[in-house]
Amino acid sequence: MSQDGASVVVAPESLRKEAALRALFRELGSALVAFSGGVDSTYVAYVAHGELGSRALCVTGDSPSLAASQREQAADIAARFGFRHETIQTGEMADPRYTANANNRCYFCKTELYGKLQPLAAARALACVVDGSTVDDLGDYRPGRAAAQEHGVRSPLVEVGMCKREVRELSRRAGLPTWDQPASPCLSSRIAYGTPVTIERLREVESGEEILRALGFREFRVRHHEELVRLEIAPAELDRALGRDIADELARRFRALGFRYVTLDLHGYRSGAMNEVLKSSQLLAINHQQKANGERPQPDN
Repeated sequence: MSQDGASVVVAPESLRKEAALRALFRELGSALVAFSGGVDSTYVAYVAHGELGSRALCVTGDSPSLAASQREQAADIAARFGFRHETIQTGEMADPRYTANANNRCYFCKTELYGKLQPLAAARALACVVDGSTVDDLGDYRPGRAAAQEHGVRSPLVEVGMCKREVRELSRRAGLPTWDQPASPCLSSRIAYGTPVTIERLREVESGEEILRALGFREFRVRHHEELVRLEIAPAELDRALGRDIADELARRFRALGFRYVTLDLHGYRSGAMNEVLKSSQLLAINHQQKANGERPQPDN
């Protein structure tokens, strides 16, 4: 625990779950952590490293869909906390089922990732691959979880019943810099379903999010709809985005990236916004599959 984290008040139930998580890793004896450098996987890596030392290997899958800032953050965190860390290249961009960008795109991405992590874990004599899924992830459309199950990937946070709020709480106590960071899914998640994923579009999204970051915004998404870009900015920051000077600057800079139309989503940023276009029949199928997998179904919107 860091010196600053020592003063953080943590709920007894959260501490109980962390103790269960630590016990789980001790029981495993070794693990390969799918490590993106985001909030959840950083906390999992921290606990795994604390319990297993060099028997915990953190591996980051690098591809064009991983933002450079995220890649650098993963490497920086691993170095700062002494994680045993490696990076591998993943080839999902060579899979036309992935680049077609249907609503199950994430399944093919995770299939590629876990298809490389699983044999790597076996080659290093590590007990299993673990990810950073939390119980919150069970309530949204997550086709990547099917890929995880097919490859025997375990979700320790789910197994101990830990939610995102508790991960943030415990991360703060541990002094992890990710404790209050926004969620950071891959760049492809910003491209509207049905619009093919290309290197050019990924770079446009990444450049757009660097623009927002440079202008001081903290929680946002750049949603790519071909010639239209839809900017989602956290409600707490939305008033600033609506100011004339900032709005003009956003319009100018995003048009320079190649977008014809620059729009601001008045609902603001919300996680999983691209899933709002899924039809009721698709959501019913998703819920049926989740129930079959023994997971909590997604609530009706």
